Amino acid sequence: MAGSWGRFNIVSLVLGFAFLYLPILLLVIYSFNESRLVTVWAGFSTKWYVELFSNRGLMDAAWVTARVAFLSATVATVLGTMAAIALTRYTRFRGRLLFSGMVFAPLVMPEVITGLSLLLLFVAINFDRGFFTVTIAHITFSMCFVAVVVQSRLMSFDQSLEEAALDLGATPAKAFFQVTLPVILPAVISGWMLAFTLSLDDLVIASFTSGPGATTLPMKIYSQVRLGVTPEINAVCTILIGIVALGVIAASIVTKRQEVQRRRDEQAAIRVAG
Repeated sequence: MAGSWGRFNIVSLVLGFAFLYLPILLLVIYSFNESRLVTVWAGFSTKWYVELFSNRGLMDAAWVTARVAFLSATVATVLGTMAAIALTRYTRFRGRLLFSGMVFAPLVMPEVITGLSLLLLFVAINFDRGFFTVTIAHITFSMCFVAVVVQSRLMSFDQSLEEAALDLGATPAKAFFQVTLPVILPAVISGWMLAFTLSLDDLVIASFTSGPGATTLPMKIYSQVRLGVTPEINAVCTILIGIVALGVIAASIVTKRQEVQRRRDEQAAIRVAG
């Protein structure tokens, strides 16, 4: 009985991963297809990557997307970290429940509602839609994800380390940047990468808040896919997959090294104390 359940779990796991990743693998393979027909294999070729970099519309959309993602992820990381510190360190202050609800509301809010509400806001204040409106919108919905990631790390942070630095004469700002921030830095980096990825992937909110000259790559791909999938679309999607994969691998390596270094420091401190 136990063996049958074990085989069932393995088969379910294999089928689940195949359902998730087999289409992505096929997309990557067909991005190297010689034929313009994306469903007919005609041999290996990289010409569609050359065509991609010659496609002015896709390259402009990719440049806009990269700038929006970098700027929105950076600002969202700063604001999300500050919100996480406020919710973790200051458990009692007037309006805390309202503040936490406003911070985490975008987590459960449908993207259509978020995009429509931001569109109405920009129209009401007569703010021209474009690069900055898309960036503001992405900061709004990605900040909460950063706050969740950083708050989970701050919950297990030993505040006596920061208190010791304050007792030794460090200012609160210096104690934070030299003691607290290095400890929570893996969570901050993870939050930044999550915000960056969410911005790269967003279509709905950007569609509501974009304007002339601010077409993001997902919007460009969606508009072209409605007329039919082209090999350039496969190529650009493959590049995006590679960028995300490299980012995840780099974050994992950095986190692992910092964890190893932390354990070494703890063992060294124990040996010195002993």
